Amino acid sequence: MRQSYIKSLIGSRAFYKMIIAIVVPIVIQNGITQFVTVLDNIMVGRLGTEQISGVAIANQLIFVFNLTIFGGLSGAGIFGAQFAGKGDEQGMRYALRFKLWICGAISAVSIIILLLFNEPLLNLFLHQGSEEGDLAAALAFGKQYLFIMLLGLLPHSIAQAYASSLREAKETFVPMIASGFAVLLNLVLNYILIFGRLGFPELGVRGAAIATVISRFAELLIIVVWSHRHTDRFTFINALYRSFHVPWRLTKDIILKGMPLLINEALWSLGMTMLQQRYSVRGLAVVTGLNISGTVSNLFNIVFISIGSSIGIVVGNLLGANKLEEARDSDRKIIALSLISSIFFAVLLGIASPFIPLLYNTTDEVRTLASQFLRISAFMMPFIAFTHACYFTLRSGGQVKITMVFDSCYVWAFCIPLAYVLSRFTAIPIIPMYIIVSSTEVIKCVIGYILVKSGKWIINIVK
Repeated sequence: MRQSYIKSLIGSRAFYKMIIAIVVPIVIQNGITQFVTVLDNIMVGRLGTEQISGVAIANQLIFVFNLTIFGGLSGAGIFGAQFAGKGDEQGMRYALRFKLWICGAISAVSIIILLLFNEPLLNLFLHQGSEEGDLAAALAFGKQYLFIMLLGLLPHSIAQAYASSLREAKETFVPMIASGFAVLLNLVLNYILIFGRLGFPELGVRGAAIATVISRFAELLIIVVWSHRHTDRFTFINALYRSFHVPWRLTKDIILKGMPLLINEALWSLGMTMLQQRYSVRGLAVVTGLNISGTVSNLFNIVFISIGSSIGIVVGNLLGANKLEEARDSDRKIIALSLISSIFFAVLLGIASPFIPLLYNTTDEVRTLASQFLRISAFMMPFIAFTHACYFTLRSGGQVKITMVFDSCYVWAFCIPLAYVLSRFTAIPIIPMYIIVSSTEVIKCVIGYILVKSGKWIINIVK
């Protein structure tokens, strides 16, 4: 019985060849992005604790925008993946048009909010409580960085709309090249503009923001130009801008399926931001330590994140083609692959955790905290990998309401109140608090297992 179950978790050579063809370009793209993000983080970290703290807080607000865009694209992406599996080019075109509409709306609302309320939002994360750190300086650096970054929100979101539609059509190489070029350009410009090389002035955190904005326009240019030059292969790009019409029935279906995903990603990212705010009560050193830990952890997470994302493509295509049992079988195998890969990278992160913080020009307090946060993240990585895979499994079949309860509602109903009580009504140090709140992921794993095993997500929504 046990041997039979283990066998069901292992795919054929052809299966893994297909998964690798999808996952490797995503891994390379995410890997380059996260590696350059780490280098970017280190370069800003060379400026000092206040600079890295201000940039970290501003990026926490932009993180909410990025996840909201992801949620907005996800609803149309469910239909896009299943239209691709069905071979419906017109449906894919309508799905991309809807994505462009949602990108414009979210970008406009986000820019207005961040322009009007930037200072109170940044101040939510600035608290005394650690040995060192100038809160006023951190606020000033955060505002400098944020105002420039607003210019890159719309081009970034449009690039993601194109990239997601290409991936749904199983074209993962071009988004990888566009993103790879953009992040390498970002890295070079960071070095030049942050530190004032090659005759340019030393701009510090403003240089980091300018470099990011330029790289986002570059990514958009590459992916849009390439897409419109290959309309013979991706015919859904043809006549994309002949009109912005999306049939009302499909719009309604995408909104009904997609709005919970948009709300979920917005609430989840806000939830993660609120958790950071709860932790920040323990001082500026905690903000900086968490920023270092989060940036580095994301680099080690890329493989299981990319494998999890492939579920949306592979399983979504199979559901759209009405191959329901094959979708269930493929999903089980991909989840097992994601879990195994996460264990391997968790061990690597645990080994590297004492040494990585030494790269930053900051205090011993921050380095010690960052190292401890990294060890905790390494231990929790397999649990997060499993819940991540469960999320994409439920989403691939359009189970958006269940996905919302499983993801963002869990954070707001359980994790945030727990962190609030621990941070406001106890004197518990930050590390035990972080361990307690992070360990709630184990409960989420149990819930995810039950939901996936039920099979209620195995639905063809474009039949």
